[in-house]
Amino acid sequence: MRLSRAFIPTLKETPSEAQIVSHRLMLRAGLVRQHTAGIYNWLPMGARVLKNIEQIVREEQNDAGAQEIIMPTIQSGELWKESGRYDDYGPEMLRIKDRHDRDMLYGPTHEEVVTDIFRNNVLSYKDLPMNLYQIHWKFRDEVRPRFGVMRGREFLMKDAYSFDLTFEAAKHSYNQMFVAYLRTFARMGLKAIPMKADPGPIGGDMSHEFIVLAETGESAVYCHSAFLEKPIPLVVDYNSDLQEFVDIWTRDYAATDEEHDQAISKELGDKMIEARGIEVGHIFYFGQKYSDPMGAKVAGPDGEMVTPYMGSYGIGVSRLVGAIVEACHDDYGIIWPDTVAPYRVGLINLKVGAEETDKVCDKLYKDFSEGGLSALYDDRNERAGVKFSNMDLLGMPWQVIVGPKGLKNGTVELKRRATGERQELSLESVMSKLTAHHNAEKQSGAGG
Repeated sequence: MRLSRAFIPTLKETPSEAQIVSHRLMLRAGLVRQHTAGIYNWLPMGARVLKNIEQIVREEQNDAGAQEIIMPTIQSGELWKESGRYDDYGPEMLRIKDRHDRDMLYGPTHEEVVTDIFRNNVLSYKDLPMNLYQIHWKFRDEVRPRFGVMRGREFLMKDAYSFDLTFEAAKHSYNQMFVAYLRTFARMGLKAIPMKADPGPIGGDMSHEFIVLAETGESAVYCHSAFLEKPIPLVVDYNSDLQEFVDIWTRDYAATDEEHDQAISKELGDKMIEARGIEVGHIFYFGQKYSDPMGAKVAGPDGEMVTPYMGSYGIGVSRLVGAIVEACHDDYGIIWPDTVAPYRVGLINLKVGAEETDKVCDKLYKDFSEGGLSALYDDRNERAGVKFSNMDLLGMPWQVIVGPKGLKNGTVELKRRATGERQELSLESVMSKLTAHHNAEKQSGAGG
């Protein structure tokens, strides 16, 4: 994309309503604009990041054996009355009436809908285990939406729902999602720590939330320093027994401020990390909480009807954009991890209109595109300082800077945004380095 044609409404000044880093930078970099309290328009740069995050989530869910569906945003209130949650969920659920005076709602979650799909279409234990997921918009009427997309009212979420014949099988499905979540966040450049959690209105008695450490995180968290060294599995056989791996990740102490035990802090001493964190995912096992009252049953191996055991698994896709910015930024702007960046390369022409610089930039822009490296090309007739500061704000992982001085020596400058490291390289070397880095990244972490 040529910056001269791109819709990226950046801001020089920080809007007064932005209280945290991610909100400030997402507004300044033109990722989002507020529509009304807690509801945002996602502009082209923000939409590209959302799609990249969504694709990583989708690949990892598919690899773990989940199947994608799409459920309606507007749900029947009757289903929620069957489960007993219609009156229990609280004012966060937006209740509405249709023209026939039927109770409807804008879905804050989809346990009832997916259970209805299951009970009407799955008849035998031979179809189990089953895990259905979607990546879809939800609405929760937060009493005080704040912090931009971190605590909005409308949000994009991945929610998956597992169905199993026995508790043991349901626990295996839970473990599959546990491992898939670790892989998912690692591919986004994040180290997410699983912590035991309160299941809240979802219900159930086994639950973990995944917390990304960030200096500006919303919650205080406490964990053993061993978490910083725990390896993420690059290759997983999801049909194998995953309990040992999950045990490795849950045996050391980790807690949010609500669950923290001060005595354990004293016991662990300098092995205890006190930090800030952001919740980016939550998984729940809740057994027959929904399948039983809603009459979901399958024929078991002996012909007897069995009520399946369920779990649900959420990832805040739109929330992750804010979490990544909170964890990956400096004083100059955003520092996108390669896998989620709106563009991999920021191409800067320091002398627009000069024949040689225009020619080289056009060639690089074409080569990047053909090599699968998305590029944002700053072809505006602006001062160099403006271009540098703007590209740092937008946060592309790599910057390729083309100017008359370097071209006299047959080189361009390559800058790594995360480290600030700069190299003078030939055109061929720039393409080789960026292509090699891109291919190595795909081989090392990609699912799907």
